[in-house]
Amino acid sequence: MLKAIQNLGSPTTITTATTVGFVAYFYRLKPPHATKTSAFVSNSTSPQSLLSFYSPRTRPTKPLLFLTRKTRSLEPVRAHSTRPESKMDGTSSSSSSVAAQSSGSARKINFCQWCGGQTKHDIPDGEEKTRAICTVCGKIMYQNPKMVVGCLIEHDNKVLLCKRNIQPSYGLWTLPAGYLEIGESAAEGAIRETWEEAHAEVEIVSPFAQLDIPLIGQTYIIFLAKLKKPHFSPGPESLECQLFSLDDIPFDSLAFSSMVVTLKLYIEDVKAGSQKFHYGTINKRPGSSPSDTHAYTLDHHLQS
Repeated sequence: MLKAIQNLGSPTTITTATTVGFVAYFYRLKPPHATKTSAFVSNSTSPQSLLSFYSPRTRPTKPLLFLTRKTRSLEPVRAHSTRPESKMDGTSSSSSSVAAQSSGSARKINFCQWCGGQTKHDIPDGEEKTRAICTVCGKIMYQNPKMVVGCLIEHDNKVLLCKRNIQPSYGLWTLPAGYLEIGESAAEGAIRETWEEAHAEVEIVSPFAQLDIPLIGQTYIIFLAKLKKPHFSPGPESLECQLFSLDDIPFDSLAFSSMVVTLKLYIEDVKAGSQKFHYGTINKRPGSSPSDTHAYTLDHHLQS
């Protein structure tokens, strides 16, 4: 499968479309679980100018492949806005040749994902929010949150963490987790992500936490899991994998606020001697740095 190129410094999934002019699909080769993306460019856009959209850290490391509409292979899906937690402030550059432009926690869609026609932004009849509406075919484009699934793996009173080999948060620790794919359950996706990032075969024990992050349009589903075999090793997206005792978890080097929250809740449950299911909303503290994974509040925390 293919990894979505990080658009304007953040990985964004923009839906596929057929356009009257030239359509370019951008790909970067990646391990099987990566997501797909496409973006529109103007007829005058060159491969060299496309690279100017990316910072040195997010610039594609492999050649871009350009396909015309005659060879397109992606199915139309709803548009999504997905930014990593390290980009929670939403700041980014923009270009008129890109089909979607950053606007808060959503993206302004300028072209129809089905026919390529220009869109207008209005409130459809019977709805309350402004949507992108195609001026050619009349279809409405909706933006929906992305689901991230992962495993909190328990083994010999330790938890398995992976050190990231990709941006964002390169070199920081995380639970094995990633975006859910079409056609799989949340549990199946968590098992797959664990194999891809840690080469570990796991068995799901129970759901542990659902954490919503409205600002970046993500929902995390984390499962408690156990190793089927005591073997693991870094996958392509990991520099290393390691079991940590609860006292040795590197909280100052965790990749995302969601990981900080999950592991703190887990430790609280272990110390209390009772494992619970947790739900909560992670909100960034006003004025804090996007990279400060500890500058958050856990609101609406429910447990059962």
